[in-house]
Amino acid sequence: MLESLSRLWRDNMDAFPRLIAAGPMFFVSAWLLMIFAGIAGADVGIHPFGYVTSMVVTIGLWLTLAPAIGAASRSGPGSAKQLRAQVRTDRAAARSCSS
Repeated sequence: MLESLSRLWRDNMDAFPRLIAAGPMFFVSAWLLMIFAGIAGADVGIHPFGYVTSMVVTIGLWLTLAPAIGAASRSGPGSAKQLRAQVRTDRAAARSCSS
């Protein structure tokens, strides 16, 4: 029980610095979007837009992509390892039953 609480505490505390780092990255990504929209605007067929519009578009992108990224991260390599271990256990159990 103590180990699971320790792991829960560590997982939650690891998420806190990531949340703090997301704030400045929002402004940087909005600025980069504004810069690249100005560079590629004529080729893409859009008019260059300002920083406030870029922040609105960035919020929309973040709200759209965040659930997909979160879902993909939950089904990452850790769950594949667990699935492989379960398959190995099931195969070993099947072999022992057939013997």
